[in-house]
Amino acid sequence: MELTAAELTVLGLVIEEPRHGYDLEQVIAQRGIRQWTDIAFSSIYYVLAKLEKRGLVEAGGGRSGARSRRVFQATAAGRRMAADEAFSSIAELRTVPYPVLVGIANLPLLSEAAYDDALCSRLTELEARIGSVRDAERSQAPLPRPAREVFSYSLSLLEAERSWLAARVRDAR
Repeated sequence: MELTAAELTVLGLVIEEPRHGYDLEQVIAQRGIRQWTDIAFSSIYYVLAKLEKRGLVEAGGGRSGARSRRVFQATAAGRRMAADEAFSSIAELRTVPYPVLVGIANLPLLSEAAYDDALCSRLTELEARIGSVRDAERSQAPLPRPAREVFSYSLSLLEAERSWLAARVRDAR
């Protein structure tokens, strides 16, 4: 059975180091993981429960500060499945939803001016996103290879989109 992006991400973080839910939240926020996958704070424990039910993680008692928290670690089956899913995610091209393409496909619904405004707004937001990703990358240096690769790939995609948007904005002027 295939893992969702959220499940693989959480499982990968638990494989990296046994963690409790709050620790997972901190790592997800710190690394900017929400910018490329859909993991809300409220869903972390739900995902952990699903992984535990499937025998991919197990919880043990752990101490974190003054409170006792359940610390999750990957099982052998979880490690195998995560490795298989990670390989597939890298090796296979998969359809990924890009809401911007839905908007562009419906371009006849917008005036030229509205489209130009939307492109300018997106470019402004994209510039801010690139800045925040670069800041997050710098603040965590030195990074382990997986994090470096995520930042590198994310920035490459964002910069490619910025190049495309900048050309469209120039053409509109």
